[in-house]
Amino acid sequence: MSAKKIGFLSFGHWTPSPRSGTRSGQDALLQSIDLAVAAEELGVDGAYFRVHHFARQLGSPYPLLAAAGAKTSSIEIGTGVIDMRYEPPMRFAEDAASADLISEGRLQLGISRGSPEQVVEGYKYFGFHPAEGERDADMARRHTEIALQVLTGQGFAEPNPRPMFPNPPGMLRVEPYSQGLRERIWWGAGSDATAEWAAQKGMNLMSSTLKDDESGEPLHIQQTKQIQKFRQEWNNHDHGFTPRVSVSRSIIPIVSDQDRAYFLGQRDSQDQFGMIDEKTRAVFGRSYTAEPDELVEELATDTAVQEADTLLVTVPNQLGVDYNARLLENIIEHVAKPLGWK
Repeated sequence: MSAKKIGFLSFGHWTPSPRSGTRSGQDALLQSIDLAVAAEELGVDGAYFRVHHFARQLGSPYPLLAAAGAKTSSIEIGTGVIDMRYEPPMRFAEDAASADLISEGRLQLGISRGSPEQVVEGYKYFGFHPAEGERDADMARRHTEIALQVLTGQGFAEPNPRPMFPNPPGMLRVEPYSQGLRERIWWGAGSDATAEWAAQKGMNLMSSTLKDDESGEPLHIQQTKQIQKFRQEWNNHDHGFTPRVSVSRSIIPIVSDQDRAYFLGQRDSQDQFGMIDEKTRAVFGRSYTAEPDELVEELATDTAVQEADTLLVTVPNQLGVDYNARLLENIIEHVAKPLGWK
């Protein structure tokens, strides 16, 4: 297997339970920064965070991205994913560029049309409504297309003839501008068609542990076909850079009594198929939970992981920074290195 970038993906769950190591929104944010710092010290390549609104999880990503970027120096800082139904494109471009400049160009922003939410049509509370004839997914793609254009840095806004401060010549762009960020936008694709759309628009591809079931095959086989279709479509366009592809997996090497107590009962999990809303049948990826030798054998047959250049490992963040740092270290030492990923 070829070398890969390996990052962690945290959903940032928190709950005010005495059994949780992450009991408040503040805990979730500060521990996320601490885990990014610890992961960088271990040689992990990326610190990625899920965004969910109206949930006891990580919400607005930009303060977290900026803070993690300021406290680290080499690790990629990313999202997986920002729901573009909720995002004003101009403010998205401003906030993303600001966080990217603070991190000195290390942002990797995963965005998408979003997943089933905590509330009904939550984006409406943020002031967004699909246009007549639009679905919410269409609105997310419309927001995305505007944001991608703004991130090119081309001027489009007519300057005031009597500005408060002197303007540069020509039309104005959103400031600040961060060069290269446009090439570090990823689309979280739930289907083959949206993966191809991402390729058409010049975005990298994220594929998670949840995908539309389009053939009844195991997740890794469906993902492999999705990745191949993405790359085939990419080759039909001249975007000026080579795309990246990530897949997400839950991987727990059982190397201690603590691991056994928490996770051993999950070792026989398989892909699950079911409905995520009234119309969409999906396949949910299995968890890889076993002793290291067994994990190496199982992951060697995961064709989607083989196809991807980046692997995002979901972490049980409520077990605390120390546990998750050890988990990442064990994945690097006992799984990634034997498989030739690192």
